[in-house]
Amino acid sequence: MYRNYLKRLMDFSLGVIGTLGALPILIPTGILLAIANRGTPFFLQKRPGKNGKIFTIVKFKTMNDRKDENGNLLPDHLRLTKVGKIVRKTSIDEIPQLWNVLKGDMSLVGPRPLLPEYLPLYNDFQNRRHEVRPGITGWAQVNGRNAVSWAQKFEYDVWYVDHLSFWLDVKILLLTVKKVFKKEGIAVEGASAIGRFKGNE
Repeated sequence: MYRNYLKRLMDFSLGVIGTLGALPILIPTGILLAIANRGTPFFLQKRPGKNGKIFTIVKFKTMNDRKDENGNLLPDHLRLTKVGKIVRKTSIDEIPQLWNVLKGDMSLVGPRPLLPEYLPLYNDFQNRRHEVRPGITGWAQVNGRNAVSWAQKFEYDVWYVDHLSFWLDVKILLLTVKKVFKKEGIAVEGASAIGRFKGNE
């Protein structure tokens, strides 16, 4: 019952409440990032959702688009703006994903959506992470976030799929709040601190 119906109802209800409650943060943050980035305050990227269906994830953009003399983007640490650094450190950059939750692309809790180019690299076990909607936070995130190996990350993701429940989601949400306050495991947009997934080598 919870997996098929109540989880979505909880996501939508908390998504509405969270969005309205976050407006005093979202609006000024968006304005400051638009100025710092000299353009859009949002970071948009294609990600696979439930059953591998592709959607566009929305986050606050913490890096500008500065390029070198050859037209290539500068390294991440040179493009991270002062405002973006604060936004990322406080995890405010994740808040716009509530829009994805309201649309039904994502859940508050679930395996984090990774990059589409990883899809052909998964084995059958790893691909099971797509049996549920991806989440803003998940079991892997509260058990190491970006500090765990790819193999362990997938173990956590599939464990969550098999044990999904209301109380597990509540536990993960509470642990996420704790980790945000402790500022653990911050990584760059669209990347992982453990590097890109290259398949089962």
